[in-house]
Amino acid sequence: MSGIYSNFAELADSLQENTDYRIVARSKQTRFAIVAPHAGRIEHGTSQVADAIAADNHACYLFEGLQPLSHDLHISSNAFDEPQSVSLINNVDIVITIHGAYGKTPYVYFGGLHEPLKQALIDQLVQAGFPAEHDPSPTRQGKKPTNICNRGKSGKGVQIEMTQGFRKSLFNKPDYNETRWLPNERFHQFVNTVRETLNTETF
Repeated sequence: MSGIYSNFAELADSLQENTDYRIVARSKQTRFAIVAPHAGRIEHGTSQVADAIAADNHACYLFEGLQPLSHDLHISSNAFDEPQSVSLINNVDIVITIHGAYGKTPYVYFGGLHEPLKQALIDQLVQAGFPAEHDPSPTRQGKKPTNICNRGKSGKGVQIEMTQGFRKSLFNKPDYNETRWLPNERFHQFVNTVRETLNTETF
């Protein structure tokens, strides 16, 4: 998915905050930031997943599209430079980004430069019964240093891409006319597995 804006300044010149888009930023003294740069109606379901993983334990950032056809607000992960996001991720060691991908088959794909954390998340999710694996797409590897997932202080992060089929499986009656969806029990199982991995593993 690609939008029509190459950076945040271009987007902000054309659109109105809290009408066309909303920014949620919660800083916290923690090693991790959970970031959904294409949230709300840009990539449905990513707002709730990122927000729930962060909860009260980790820093959180959401850039939410509020209008229909918000995919135009998709700024590339390699160019995402909204100032509040830059400030937030500069103060944590590791950034984990939550994205939505195309595909009806439920899958969770992992990219980014933090190999140990990426593998630990895959292992724990597979053990919990989720279809998780390294991202096979050559265009979704998240390996560039400029990728927002790799811009924490460690220079290494994790990119989580959830297919449309997987995202829909986490919610009750997902409605594309709504900005946020209603989580179900599978949603909580997924979120808890990710949170437990972050809380128990040493990286």
